[in-house]
Amino acid sequence: MRVGITILPEYPWAEARARWRTAEELRFDDAWTFDHLGFGSLLDVPWYGAVPTLAVAAQATSTIRLGTLVSTPNFRHPVSYARDLIGLDDISGGRFTAGLGSGSHGGYDARVFGPRNTAAHRGRRFAEFVELLDLLLRRDKVTWHGEYYEAVEARNVPGCVQQPRLPFVVAADGPDAMEVAARYGAGWITTGTPEVDSLDAWWDSVASISARFSAPDVRRILQTDAAPVYSLSSVECFLEFAGRAGELGFTDVAVPWPRAAGPWAGRESVVEEIAAARPTAAP
Repeated sequence: MRVGITILPEYPWAEARARWRTAEELRFDDAWTFDHLGFGSLLDVPWYGAVPTLAVAAQATSTIRLGTLVSTPNFRHPVSYARDLIGLDDISGGRFTAGLGSGSHGGYDARVFGPRNTAAHRGRRFAEFVELLDLLLRRDKVTWHGEYYEAVEARNVPGCVQQPRLPFVVAADGPDAMEVAARYGAGWITTGTPEVDSLDAWWDSVASISARFSAPDVRRILQTDAAPVYSLSSVECFLEFAGRAGELGFTDVAVPWPRAAGPWAGRESVVEEIAAARPTAAP
C-alpha cells in the first residue's frame, strides 16, 4: 500500500517548508496539494497558489513524488497549464504527477468567475481538457479547434523530463470520467460519496464506485478527505482505512495533513506515528 499525504497550500512558505521536508524524511510515497483558488469552509484562511507552492516544495525535497489533487478546467486552460506542468516536472527532476478532475459546478473555483464561466457539459469539457493536455505535453506545435478549447501551434519545448510526458492520475466516479481515466491515467482517484451519514455508508460508496472502475494496471488511489471520520485521527484509525482500502483493491491512500482546527483537525505528531506504522508499499 502506497501512502501519500496532502499538505494544503494554506501556510506561508516559512512554515510550509518543514512539512514538505518532513513528508519526505518520513518516506511518504507522495506529497500532494489541492489546486484550488479557495476551498469549501476555508475561504477565510490564507491560501496560496498550487503551482508556486509545488515549485518551492520541489526545491526543498529531492526524492518524494509531488502532485496536485486535483487540477480542473474550472480555472486551468490546457495551453498555459501545460507550460506550468513542464516547469514543475523540470524543477522536481521528473518527480511530478498531475492529478486531474472535472471540478465542481458549485464550488468557489467555479463561482468566482461568474456565470459565464459555467460549462453546460462539464464531462465533455473535462474529456477535451485531458485529451488536449496530453497532446500538448507530448508534442510540439499543437493546433486544436474543439468545443471548449483552441490552440494554434502551441509550443512545448523542452517538453517533460518524464517521457513521453509526466503521469496523470484522474479523479472519476461516473462512467464518462472513468473512460478518461482508463485512457489517459496512470492512476485513478476517488473520494467516495461526500456528505454521507456514517463511515459505513461512505465505505459502501467507495466499494460501489471502485467496482465500476475496471481498467487494469493503473494505480487506484483512495483520497480520504471526504470520509466523515478523519483518517489520521489515530494510528488505529489510519490502519483501518489502509486495510479496508487494500481489501477493495486500492494501491494507494492519500490522507490529509492534520490541521489545527476545522476540517481534518488533529495532532501533527500523528504523522510520524503513522509513518512508522503504515503498510509497506509493494516494490
